[in-house]
Amino acid sequence: MAIQHDQGIVLRSYPFGEADKVVVLLSPNNGKLRTVAKGIRKTKSRFGGRLETFSHVDLVLYEGRNLDTITQVSMIEPFHNLRSDLDAVVAAGAMVEIADAVAQENESSVRLFLLLQRGLRALDKGPEHPDLVTAFLLKSAEAIGVAPALDQCAGCGRSDDLRRFSFSAGGVLCERCRTPGAYALRAGLTDYLALLAGADLAEMPESDVGFVGEARGVARRFIEYHLERQIQSLAVLDV
Repeated sequence: MAIQHDQGIVLRSYPFGEADKVVVLLSPNNGKLRTVAKGIRKTKSRFGGRLETFSHVDLVLYEGRNLDTITQVSMIEPFHNLRSDLDAVVAAGAMVEIADAVAQENESSVRLFLLLQRGLRALDKGPEHPDLVTAFLLKSAEAIGVAPALDQCAGCGRSDDLRRFSFSAGGVLCERCRTPGAYALRAGLTDYLALLAGADLAEMPESDVGFVGEARGVARRFIEYHLERQIQSLAVLDV
């Protein structure tokens, strides 16, 4: 048994026993952390509101056999502003759900952690950009090594005659490489997706209202295909 220091962004939590909670965090050094906060559900909990979802915190952990126990916690970034905006909360919920889905335990997750941190900072700064979640989705795919090919054929690498898109093949396809199930995207959408994939979350490019919904739909279906699961929070954004 040992004491260790770490930091993380709270992804979610759920009740554990009568007064405790399991708190799941994303750590840059150790990936997904499952920890126990004892007594946090009591009125006079010493943790206060420092372990709410989205919070970036510094931790002192006591190593346990199954779950580490949080013994100290201090706030690094609370992201207060995004919590007062319902749309921002929904977008942040989608981001942490995606991070929760792709992060692995006991594996360095620096890229994913920094991506989530930048996404939450952008929402906290406001106003929310219409394509922020789409850009986050595309960058999440890149962080886990399944970034879609958007400017070269996923089959042969050519950069012309890119008329089809395939989730299973990994992105755009030329007519020669088209596969069953590959479908045609509206002209300009692939370029728009490529623009978002390379964008800085803190300085997003001007959105095109004609592409916002379609771009998010393609990015969502792509990452859900490769994760083999649905991202429930994204369904709220599409309502």
